[in-house]
Amino acid sequence: MENILEMKKINKQFFGVKALDNVDFSVKKGEVHILIGENGAGKSTLMKILSGAYHMDSGTIKFDGEELHISNPHYAQHKGISIIYQEFNLIPEMSIAENIFLGREPKKKTGLVDWKKMRNETKEILDKLEVDVDPKTIVKTLSVAQQQFVEIAKALSFGAKLIIMDEPSATLTPKELERLFLVIKELKEHNVSIIYISHHLDEVFQIGDNLTVLRDGKLVDSLPVSSTNKNEIIKMMVGRELKNTYPQRTSKPGKPLLKIENLSKKSVLNNIDFTLHEGEILGVAGLVGSGRTEMVRAIYGADSKDSGEVSLKGENLRIHSPRDSIKNKIGLLPEDRKRQGIVLGMSVKSNVSLASLEKVIRGILINKKIEQKKVGEYFDSLKIKAPSQEVMVQSLSGGNQQKVVLAKWLFTDCDIFIFDEPTRGIDVGAKYEIYQLMNELTNQGKGIIMISSEMPEIIGMSDNVIVMHNGEITGRFQREELTQEKIMISAAGEVN
Repeated sequence: MENILEMKKINKQFFGVKALDNVDFSVKKGEVHILIGENGAGKSTLMKILSGAYHMDSGTIKFDGEELHISNPHYAQHKGISIIYQEFNLIPEMSIAENIFLGREPKKKTGLVDWKKMRNETKEILDKLEVDVDPKTIVKTLSVAQQQFVEIAKALSFGAKLIIMDEPSATLTPKELERLFLVIKELKEHNVSIIYISHHLDEVFQIGDNLTVLRDGKLVDSLPVSSTNKNEIIKMMVGRELKNTYPQRTSKPGKPLLKIENLSKKSVLNNIDFTLHEGEILGVAGLVGSGRTEMVRAIYGADSKDSGEVSLKGENLRIHSPRDSIKNKIGLLPEDRKRQGIVLGMSVKSNVSLASLEKVIRGILINKKIEQKKVGEYFDSLKIKAPSQEVMVQSLSGGNQQKVVLAKWLFTDCDIFIFDEPTRGIDVGAKYEIYQLMNELTNQGKGIIMISSEMPEIIGMSDNVIVMHNGEITGRFQREELTQEKIMISAAGEVN
């Protein structure tokens, strides 16, 4: 099978730091090529060069037999290269048809938009993908999975020969993921090539034909998926062998730390109660839409509640806003880190010190030397990959952005950490580092509430687990009795 894409000796630097170092990368026609590597390995940079968002410093790109000089995303799309980012590039207030044909709407002879033709062409593409949605539907009313398929439909409307999918499974349910894989299979049958970026190694073996591994901006290897295994891939990614996916839990839950009683919100939460102990990781499991995130946001004061008591070490707390939680040493690492956890237009340093300004202010001004020294401690200990503390946090990879959020709450010296999907979109090496940090925090007597949609993570890291369904707790389990089957039965709504 011949190559549709050949990228040779691709180089790219940011602020004097090499993001890509002589990388070769090729994709065959009609294959699913998995691109994998740790956060900061260079995957996104390579794909942004291919899709026209970045310019390479040197190298060559040959696509469908033609050498290309890709100057912008529009040119890449015109040539048949489309990218679907983890954060969708859709306008929520517009319809599906308007999003798909934005800027290139079919026109009548009068110069007016031919709405009928646009909707018919949209329906044809959606029918090919077996997506049963009216083209007039407003995008913001769609589920995450439906929006994903709209992005795929948009790519196909450009006549895409190659579609890049960046972490497409990050927010999908198992059933939605199954549907995505079927769509990918159909695209392959029509000779469309897919570059699939993922941190979920199981997906590599479910849909991948070939695999390329990057590490620290360099090519480690390209090989058929059938010729390798999970352990070999991890070793290639991190440069060492990770013998255990989850570090051994050494701390034992101690005295009650945080107690929640009768937490309720109409149509969202119903009579939630649990206790978090010192040195404990309390896992919160459940399906998407079960109310897990809504529960912790109500506890934290980010959302309102109708009733409920929150007590810390036996004392009742009045938490009406996140500011109240911060005062009481409670930190939240939100599920949507880009919108709620960091300020993308600020530097790494400013993000880390944001919740602890009183520690770096002298008089009425921030003491820059103290701030740099304090932030530097977390910058080094968490191994944040960035040229300096001064770079904008939006330029970092997802895993390193998550580490910045972690550093912010470590700086506040919280007693309670609420982690909502702490390792979503993060590679195996960075995951292990976060798990080790969680162990260190609980060894210090801190308490952690951990929401996760990854069952192995819940079982591997939790001391105790509560399971939610439709805004209620339907199951409570201690570590020694945890099984996937028990959790799934409770997640489906059967009280245990």
